[in-house]
Amino acid sequence: MTQEPIFEQSSGNVFADLGIENADELFTRGKIGIQVLRILKQRNLKQREISELFSIPQPEVSHLMKGEFQRFSEGKLLTFLKKLDIEVILHLRYSGDRITNTSEHRTNETIISL
Repeated sequence: MTQEPIFEQSSGNVFADLGIENADELFTRGKIGIQVLRILKQRNLKQREISELFSIPQPEVSHLMKGEFQRFSEGKLLTFLKKLDIEVILHLRYSGDRITNTSEHRTNETIISL
């Protein structure tokens, strides 16, 4: 008799699903880091060029290219995007149940360009 595989609904954050302590931080770093990698690969930059552009040692570039985003802060990853001439915009607003269509909440939204 074969057993049916057990599937669990994901929260959308694999780190949280695994019970990792700083899950939100790692998830955010991963999302930003993937964008940095995508752009670097599109531009076909060599590790030496990336090292110069980001002002980081080549071994750190190697970690970045392997997707080891936990080695970099969110701020550092955002700085990499800026150095790639990517405009970074933060859209701040209430999340979840607190979102309504009232003008009060719309005026509480803030957009920040970094």
